[in-house]
Amino acid sequence: MLIKLKNELESLANKDKAEIYQRFFKTGKGEYGEGDIFMGITVPLQRKAAKKYLNLSVPKIQELLKSKIHEYRLTALFILINKYKKSNEAEKENLFNLYLENIKFINNWDLVDSSAHHILGDFLFEKEKKILYDLANSNNLWKKRISIIATFNFIRKNEFEDALTIAEILLNDKHDLIHKAVGWMLREIGNRDIKTEEKFLRFHYKKMPRTMLRYSIEKFPENKRKKYLLGNIS
Repeated sequence: MLIKLKNELESLANKDKAEIYQRFFKTGKGEYGEGDIFMGITVPLQRKAAKKYLNLSVPKIQELLKSKIHEYRLTALFILINKYKKSNEAEKENLFNLYLENIKFINNWDLVDSSAHHILGDFLFEKEKKILYDLANSNNLWKKRISIIATFNFIRKNEFEDALTIAEILLNDKHDLIHKAVGWMLREIGNRDIKTEEKFLRFHYKKMPRTMLRYSIEKFPENKRKKYLLGNIS
């Protein structure tokens, strides 16, 4: 089954798109995606392929996750998510553990953003969340991004405390990809409870990285957005 999936993905490869993706996902030397290899397959096509291989075995999913080819890893995550959604609680725990065991291969922003809230966030919603704080306090870019994106599941259920606490942990992070992720989650909180978002912002906005602030206030009325950017919120 794995060979069949690989053959299908190879048939969807697009050299021109691959070259664009290599630049877009920063795969050059010293960049965050250094060494990542792209086939040039769009996400909708990968999702469609993943649906056909729900019964792919866990060892084969792991094999895909360990690949240097980006689309293999992303398709593996789509299969994992599909499996997770159809699993009982014991099976979900196994897939949750599988995700953590292979976390070093979830190493670009689209891989994180497509999966963290669906698996880690869902599984941990009513459980101890120490693992997310461990990830947030790590020195690894992707683990930190996973920690905040996982809270998207909680935010969707109107539970904001962990997202806000992890946002505070990451407030002084130096990487633009963390600034964007935290700002995104703050904006999502504001979409549901603007008072909670603004309470956080009023306390932190003057010392927040500019990108984080811009993302978090993106949907504010223009006059209020300008006040935040100019530091004129009283």
